[in-house]
Formats: sequence, structure tokens, C-alpha cells
Amino acid sequence: MLASLALAMTFSNLFAEPIPVTIEARGGKFRLMRDGKPFVIKGVGGVNRIEEFVAAGGNAMRSWGVETAERDLAECQKHGLGLMLGVWLGHKSYFDYANPKQVKDQYEAVKQAVLKHRNHPALLIWGIGNEMEINNDTPELWKAIEDLCRMVKELDPNHPTATVVAEISPEKIQNIKKYCPSLDILGINSYGGLASLPKRLKEYGWTKPYLIAEFGPIGPWEVTKTTWGAAFEPTSTEKAKFFETNYQQSINSQSDQCLGSFAFLWGYKQEETPTWFGMFLPTGERTQAVEVMTAQWGGKVTNQAPRITQHKAEFAGKQINPGSSLSAQVTATDPDQDPLAYEWEVRFEATEKRWAGEGEKVPAKVGESVLTRTGTVTIPAPTETAAYRLYVTIRDGKGNAATVNWPFKVVP
Repeated sequence: MLASLALAMTFSNLFAEPIPVTIEARGGKFRLMRDGKPFVIKGVGGVNRIEEFVAAGGNAMRSWGVETAERDLAECQKHGLGLMLGVWLGHKSYFDYANPKQVKDQYEAVKQAVLKHRNHPALLIWGIGNEMEINNDTPELWKAIEDLCRMVKELDPNHPTATVVAEISPEKIQNIKKYCPSLDILGINSYGGLASLPKRLKEYGWTKPYLIAEFGPIGPWEVTKTTWGAAFEPTSTEKAKFFETNYQQSINSQSDQCLGSFAFLWGYKQEETPTWFGMFLPTGERTQAVEVMTAQWGGKVTNQAPRITQHKAEFAGKQINPGSSLSAQVTATDPDQDPLAYEWEVRFEATEKRWAGEGEKVPAKVGESVLTRTGTVTIPAPTETAAYRLYVTIRDGKGNAATVNWPFKVVP
């Protein structure tokens, strides 16, 4: 039964009618056109919670690989969304762009993906690679991507090509311009640097269209850290403000050249902490970032998330004795006057931090959660020597929540 369904989906993709997507250029200004109509990308990274996304006013999603492409495209089509279909490319830790065989094999794999999915009506843009230039900004890399862009455009004239980089530099922009002229759109993942990105793109001479492939809270690599390397995470309220300000000032106001954006992440993930990047919590609640982006996309906000106005923990960023007291205070308000419930829990600091959180395990909880109706708690610190965080999740009972955490370390 499953094999028959998969075969049917494959044949339907082969004979489906694509929706043409083009880039209109007039006087140095660019517009993405889908089926002959202007299409400003109001997108998110991740293909899930689609009904909520549609209700929020979004119109496009982004994936990073073709492993789940049939499902992702089908879900987007079902809900009238476009998909920036990611095609994963090799990274330096395991891939050598000076190795002809590796490059050829990758080329053939991308070709097969294009042939398989090029006619799907939900396809919006080909996302060829993601951050593969980190520590590898070389002519060999960009020549390989140029070959891929040319091939994709020959096989699929109905959809533009994009490649996604981790931020920009003068050297990176010049290499892309020199070695990858067939690229239609530059995708940029930008977090703490998004406020200055439009200015820097002009300074570095980028004149073609671009899109913001990822944006969200300031990253763990961009904030103050403890002496043992634990990053101080902003509150969910601070993150929401960061989303809003950057979207208004560095995305929405740059419509002459910026084709739109994908907020990161429509879901949740473990990276540094379980709460850093997800617009939703692991337990499913919406954070204020969802509310902020819903307002920017023109959707309707039916109930607002709690706001954290103050927080204090004397032990934050410090080394403390085993079993000593952990006292913390957080002041939160709810715009809809919903009663708030506080859940406090201690978790180990993530010990195997990895690039983009790939394969990172959610740190184990220590002891039982403490539930309160006020924003004050005093609990004993763990006795085991290790690095930890105290988390508090503030829920409104209507599917929304706010979060903050404080790192600390127990020493002998």
C-alpha cells in the first residue's frame, strides 16, 4: 500500500504542471513573481505546524534537504504555500571541493533531485546548499555551485536558484560575483548582524536580489559567555523584540532588492539550549516571536503571550557550592490578563555543543520541576560538580509561554 502511494506521488510529480516563478528587474529593483503575480516571501524555516502558519499570514516555507521533499511539497501545496526546497551540499569537515569525484557525484545527486521535483506546483525556489562556505570560501566551492546553478536553470527554467551563506564578508561577496554569475538569488543567514546587513551589502557591491534565509534571535556565538563558555540566553520577550525590529528595519524596508525572508525556527530545536531558537517550546506553546511575526505578516493575533519585564538571579554566571540555595525572581505580565503559572527546572548545560546543534541532545533534567503561581523560587543547587541552568517557563493556559534561564556551575 505504502509503495503504491509513493509510486503514485512520484508519477504525479513527473506530470504535474509547475507554477512559474521569475524575478522581475526594473531599474535596479527586483520583484519575485509567482504565476505572474508579485510574491513577497513571508516565510519560516521548517515544514510543520502548517495550519498555524497559514493562519498567521505566512506564504512560504524552507527546507534544507530533499530527503522529505515529497512530503514537504505535498503539504505546502495542500495549504497553498510555496517551498524553498533545500538541496544539501557537502561541508568542509567531510567534503573536498577540489576532489573531482566527490564534486561529480554531488552534481549527479542534485541533478536527480531537480528532475524529480522540478514540476511540482508548490516549488518556489531551489535552495542549493546551506553555509557550506564556512571555513571553505574558495574558488573551487563557488565554481562547483556555478556548475550546479547552470544545470538547474537548464533543467528547470521555471524556478530561480539560490544558495545560502552564513553572513557576508567583502571577500565572500566578491568570490560569489566572480565565480558564480549564474546564481539568481543570494540567500543569507543573519542573526546579530541583520541590523547592518543592507548597508554592508551595498558597501560590498552586491547588486542582485537577495533573501534572508534565516533570521531570529541573536545567536549563542554572538553574546556574552560565562568563564566556562555558557552563553547567556535572551528572554523570549527580548527575542521577540529582536525579531520585530530586524524585520521592520532590515527586511520589510528593503523591498527593492530583498525578496523576503524565512524566520527561524517554526518549531523547536536543541542548540545551546532547548529554547534558544524555537519559536515554539518543546512542550508546544507559542512564544512571543510567533505573535510578533503574525502581526508583521498580516495575520490575526487572538491571544498574546506573557511578557517578561524583569528577572534576577544572583547565581547567574557564577560558580557556587554544592547544595547551596538558588533564588530567582522573574516579573511577567500578560496582555490579556490570563493567570500565569511558573514551572522551574534545573538542567545540565549541553556538553556536546555542535555546529547548528546537529545531533545535540537535550540536556537532562535534574530532580523534579517546581510549580509556582508567583515569579519567585528558592531551591537547592545540585550536589554534583557540573555546569547547569535554571529554567523558568511561564504559561498563560491559552497555548502561549515565556521563558528565561540562568547558567551556573557547581564546584567543590
